[in-house]
Amino acid sequence: MTPADDLIPLCNSADLQDAGRAVPFDINYAGQTCRAFAIRWQGRVHAYLNRCTHVAMELDWQPDRFFDDSGQWLLCATHGAHYRPDTGACQGGPCRGGLVRIELVEDRGVVHWRSQYPFKPVEF
Repeated sequence: MTPADDLIPLCNSADLQDAGRAVPFDINYAGQTCRAFAIRWQGRVHAYLNRCTHVAMELDWQPDRFFDDSGQWLLCATHGAHYRPDTGACQGGPCRGGLVRIELVEDRGVVHWRSQYPFKPVEF
């Protein structure tokens, strides 16, 4: 398998606007199908498992909406935990570690996610 063999097209680059709506997708994580989301922040794409580290509930306050009103934090609508958009690290509220990162690759106007990436929680 070459490094490009595990790339799965997710969306067009233009579908992700800075601090805007996320693009949702499903991954297999720990033997389960789980929801994940991709965002753009400060020009770079990032993706995380859609699961708060405080209690395993989805973060978005409306479908595909993760950013707070300032556009600076990913916010758990249920618990108020907030995470850095660029790293997934918890920055406040009730959290237990960082979000689970999913590797993205942006190339020629398309965002791909890496299906063979070892999904791991962000540790700080």
